[in-house]
Amino acid sequence: MEQLTVKTKNTSYDVHISEEVYELFATEYKELLHNADKVGVFADATAASYHLDKLEQALKAAGIDYELHILPAGEESKTPISFMSCHSFLLQHNFTRQSVLIAFGGGACGDLTGFVAATFMRGIPFLQCPTTILAHDSAVGGKTAINMPEGKNMVGAFHQPAGVLFQPDLFTTLPKREIRSGMAELLKHALISDADWTESLLLNSDFPHFSADVLTSELIKGIQVKADIVSQDEFEQDMRKFLNFGHTLGHAVEAYFGFGKVSHGECVMIGMAYSLLLSETYGDITPEFTHRFIRFADHGGYPIQAILEVEFSALLPFMKKDKKVSSGELVFVLLKSLGNPFAQKVSEEQCEHSFYELISRIKGEVQT
Repeated sequence: MEQLTVKTKNTSYDVHISEEVYELFATEYKELLHNADKVGVFADATAASYHLDKLEQALKAAGIDYELHILPAGEESKTPISFMSCHSFLLQHNFTRQSVLIAFGGGACGDLTGFVAATFMRGIPFLQCPTTILAHDSAVGGKTAINMPEGKNMVGAFHQPAGVLFQPDLFTTLPKREIRSGMAELLKHALISDADWTESLLLNSDFPHFSADVLTSELIKGIQVKADIVSQDEFEQDMRKFLNFGHTLGHAVEAYFGFGKVSHGECVMIGMAYSLLLSETYGDITPEFTHRFIRFADHGGYPIQAILEVEFSALLPFMKKDKKVSSGELVFVLLKSLGNPFAQKVSEEQCEHSFYELISRIKGEVQT
């Protein structure tokens, strides 16, 4: 069983990856679950339709009773209405401060469940049981949130899980789009941490569709990058912002199209291409590398051409709601070089110029 530990100032917890990971309900997490007066499972509807039996069998084998609440699939669960319905569910089923929640689904399910856990009775423990590759990023680090019509992840809290349990064979039923989405975040972890790792991914013709063994190995690398950063900056006061590489424009594109229409990771891939282009001005990234990245994204099936008919003015209001905005100025995570991120204020004029430059380059590289 692969395992690593996330340490913060006030707590620590383990991330486990194994085909037998749910056996830990009866060992590693026995005390947590058996001492709870209630255990609630919040399950994404799609993940539940494929794999809920695996979770249920493991909980029953460990002698754990639970209440099940099925969430809308994907980003549809991360709404204020869904958030409040979760609280109503807990109150109606007599959950208390001594209760525990389990998130069973992708990143959206984990974000919502974590935020519910952070706010119910002013905070109760929860376990992350992710079912998507994308959640290797979102399930670790304690960021929890819901979306608002005005922007993604605008309302939330920092609330670390009690543990994260990955069962990789659940990934076998993921559609190609979800695989692409998760692997974009993996590539992000490489770009902000390690030039050699980045090159190995860009040169791998199997990307984004790796074998199970290779995927597990790569996910451990990505989780370790995030764990190292979170341990140094739990509340995003400094270097944790680097994990938002590609997200300022990415989140804006995601909000513009409507959450779930273009997947989170697909939007982040567009955002990373944009950040690389900006990094040509403010860092030492070459135009050749940006062109190469655009071709790589296109060959991997990422719909980077989705922004070709989008006006910058339509995205700017969403970008201005980015949490890195400082005194009204847009701030981007850029790369001085591969593996060396930094935060940079960028004027609206430069942002607009670079956006249309990106569209021009996409048109030159991608067959539409």
